[in-house]
Amino acid sequence: AAASRVFSFRDVRWAPDPVLEPSAAVRTPQPVPLVIDNGSFQTRAGWASADPAVPAEPLLRFRSLAARSRGARGGAGAETQVGNDLGSPEPLRWLLRSPFDRNVPVQLELQELLLDHVFQRLGVSSQGCVDHPIVFTEAVCNPLYSRQMMSELLFECYQVPKVSYGVDSLYSFYHNRKQNWPCSGLVISSGYQCTHVLPVLEGRLDAKNCKRINLGGCQAAVYLQRLLQLKYPGHFAAITLSRMEEILHEHSYIAEDYIEELQKWRSPEYYESNVHKMQLPFSNKLLGSTLTSEEKQERRQQQLRRLQELNARRREEKLQLDQERLDRLLYVQELLEDGQMDQFHKALVELNMDSAEELQSYINKLSLSIEQTKQKMLQAEVSIEVDVVDSKPE
Repeated sequence: AAASRVFSFRDVRWAPDPVLEPSAAVRTPQPVPLVIDNGSFQTRAGWASADPAVPAEPLLRFRSLAARSRGARGGAGAETQVGNDLGSPEPLRWLLRSPFDRNVPVQLELQELLLDHVFQRLGVSSQGCVDHPIVFTEAVCNPLYSRQMMSELLFECYQVPKVSYGVDSLYSFYHNRKQNWPCSGLVISSGYQCTHVLPVLEGRLDAKNCKRINLGGCQAAVYLQRLLQLKYPGHFAAITLSRMEEILHEHSYIAEDYIEELQKWRSPEYYESNVHKMQLPFSNKLLGSTLTSEEKQERRQQQLRRLQELNARRREEKLQLDQERLDRLLYVQELLEDGQMDQFHKALVELNMDSAEELQSYINKLSLSIEQTKQKMLQAEVSIEVDVVDSKPE
């Protein structure tokens, strides 16, 4: 039973979304609405059609992320990847951008990239206009400025005929409410970047008493990552944010009674029968701890010698450049001493200098720098190599 509780990270790579051919039912007798669940974690899109030939589930699901690379020198220009086209987010973590601040879309140029991806992969032509009505989800009490910019993007850029905005958690509440249930309830919508508490009274949202908590799945994943990195510093690089999200989504649950759960987990028997153990991939980097102290000392001495050689090479290159610069300045000074004033002033302009005093000051500073560099090189040649002693205990 204990062996069956050991899990390996799947590290699933996202497969690029296929380009779908829209069914004829979404075009005739008139264009059916396109539903876009615009979430800060994931974007979902599908058709709102009663025709059984059209799937009721979202046809498109991808992370609400985009990455724009600068492109290689001399090669192609900048490349933009959206959603599942990224493959894996970890190598591009520093390039990833989201149109959301918390759960409010504020970067409309990134939002446009997500919408282009939706229309392209669903087979909707966005050239000229998108002739399907749009049902768009948004956060509760979404700022008017954000809705204004989103409406401007949809109407001005895509020429959509109609747009309807709604709160996804309220859609879920109305859809899942059974016939004999009351029309009032409390909706707790826990999202990726924040959590909303929505009271519904007599079938209508009580917007004045809605509450927003700036805690969600993102903060839980980051907090779990920091805890595990502190506990296992030897696996710091292997504890990635994607793996923490995998643990949260597949190996955790919501405690209905938190105090009762704590009492259960204090029991060693309950712990052993319910704990999930995660196995990290094997890495050769961890084998460095098996080296003896003599091997560690020899490796550090080699690193020290390489560093000394690198510094010596840099000093030689700097000395050569400074010497060439000094020879040039001395040649210009000789023009002044020989009375060749026209050539002297022309050379001063090329050197971006104003007077002979500035030239002499620069010559003195450069001569001093060259002398100091020669002294450092001489000291490096006669210095005794210092042994690096490993002060850590065995």
